[in-house]
Amino acid sequence: MTTIDVTVPNNGDLDQGATLLSWRVNVGEEVARDQILVEVETEKTVIEILSPTDGVLLSIDRAAGDLVRPNEVLGTMASAANSIAAADSISERDFSNVSLFPVNIEEASEGRFDVMVIGAGPGGYIAAIRAAQLGLNVACLEGNAYDDPKGEARLGGTCLNVGCIPSKALLASSEEFENASHHLADHGITVGDVKVDVAKMLKRKDDIVGKMTKGIEFLFRKNKVTLFKGYGKFAGKAAEGFQVEVNGETLTAKQVIIATGSKARHLPGIAVDNKLISDNEGALKFETVPKKLGVIGAGVIGLELGSVWRRLGADVTVLEALPAFLGAADEGVANEAQKLLTKQGLKFNLSVKVNEVKTGKDNVTVAYTDKDGKDQTLEVDRLIVSVGRVPNTDNLGLEAVGLGVDQRGVIEVDDHCQTKVPGIWAIGDVVRGPMLAHKAEAEGTAVAERIAGKKRLVDLNAIPSVIYTSPEIAWVGKTEAELIDQKRDYTTGSVLLKTNGRAQGIGSTDGFVSVYADARTGEILGVHIVAPNASDLIAEAALAMELQATAEELAHAVHPHPSLSECLKEAATLALDGVKGANASTPIPIDDRKIVS
Repeated sequence: MTTIDVTVPNNGDLDQGATLLSWRVNVGEEVARDQILVEVETEKTVIEILSPTDGVLLSIDRAAGDLVRPNEVLGTMASAANSIAAADSISERDFSNVSLFPVNIEEASEGRFDVMVIGAGPGGYIAAIRAAQLGLNVACLEGNAYDDPKGEARLGGTCLNVGCIPSKALLASSEEFENASHHLADHGITVGDVKVDVAKMLKRKDDIVGKMTKGIEFLFRKNKVTLFKGYGKFAGKAAEGFQVEVNGETLTAKQVIIATGSKARHLPGIAVDNKLISDNEGALKFETVPKKLGVIGAGVIGLELGSVWRRLGADVTVLEALPAFLGAADEGVANEAQKLLTKQGLKFNLSVKVNEVKTGKDNVTVAYTDKDGKDQTLEVDRLIVSVGRVPNTDNLGLEAVGLGVDQRGVIEVDDHCQTKVPGIWAIGDVVRGPMLAHKAEAEGTAVAERIAGKKRLVDLNAIPSVIYTSPEIAWVGKTEAELIDQKRDYTTGSVLLKTNGRAQGIGSTDGFVSVYADARTGEILGVHIVAPNASDLIAEAALAMELQATAEELAHAVHPHPSLSECLKEAATLALDGVKGANASTPIPIDDRKIVS
């Protein structure tokens, strides 16, 4: 039987050798011409070695972690003509795989680590990478395959795979379509018949997700994080540390970080099939634009995904159980957002009680009671259920190490994300605080640094929230209602976007920026924005709050002109006018500001 060698290419990038990262196929697996067989990494890049022909992989001669050089044989394969005989000859051999990307060969082979992170979402992978950067021997466990065609676990969690990233990709695509369809004429640009190619739009979204997932794998390799693709579960505690089972193997770690994220909350009696009735995952995969779309829940996910399909042509109706729109937001922000989204075409029904949901062949019927107590019926082609999320804390074996959860499934932690069991930490959606990717990232970094002996504190009051509608909605810190409830003496400054030159230039003048500041010290207590790129503008406000900056300091910082950021500066200036003794320039003394312990 004729065989073909799989070799390292002879090119300039590989003159100094490379590290074999991983085989993408198993021995005995059929491959197509130009299919990726193996990846190797140089100091500058990752190189994919492709199959020279259709056939079957016969042998793997070099393993992950090996140093390889140009023209070196990595394995062998047979061409398609010989593939059946080749497959028969190897069918009885055992080629089972173990963990990927081992770092410290001795410790990894024995399954012993300084730090183990359960979950590779935004909090988990950030924690793993940061801990490794600080010199710790780190393992990360992830078992969710999401939509991977091979069923292999994918990194990045809900955010990267079925949440933040794909939804923002679709939001961007749908906004481009709406601009081309309705707003280019204002700029003197005439276009023909604008059409939507949903399949291409979804492919763009999937390609972005794939690139970013591979990027995390690259960062794991670069920072020497050992990845185990499987679900982790506590098995107990031994003298060497905590025992965690994954894929039938028992690993041990001195410190464990639980970062398992959350899943969509479903309502009793409403079966989510992600076809007719979808949660966030299915709503990202509609193959066609529904004529009529129903959304249960007027939260972040409902507003964003409702906006995507509304821009593409769907008639969208949103049903919300609460009497107030965006109850967590500042009242001014909520009112402005509801007004603008209604103007765009979204229809809102508040104080609704959903009584029954029935599915037909190609439609969904929702029976509900409206705010006046009258029975109503909504018939739609597709229904999105977006009523919050619940922590992924089941099947973790927490009881084996003396941990539990509260009635919401949340793991109790202190201000540093330490559980009641020393050495076990929990971050992100499984603990108190907002379920936000950037909050999980901050906690993951903080925990990794604390394990390494550094001091780090996450201020939950300085974590911004964003809704990526158009215009975007963002806030950080206290709302006016909270300040009134706390009997806080405060001052306010607000600026309408229509007074801003940059907003006029880009043709987006809806919205405003508001700043709340302490009336005595001038400390910034909250910032609330409805504006284009509010997600970027709010970062300055979050930094100001993290540093306990004053309205005076923010107002006196020079901002570029023309820019939307000038609205924040001007709002701070107006708030400063209400600060007692502001003209005497009395910012908070540095010694009185937040001390990190």
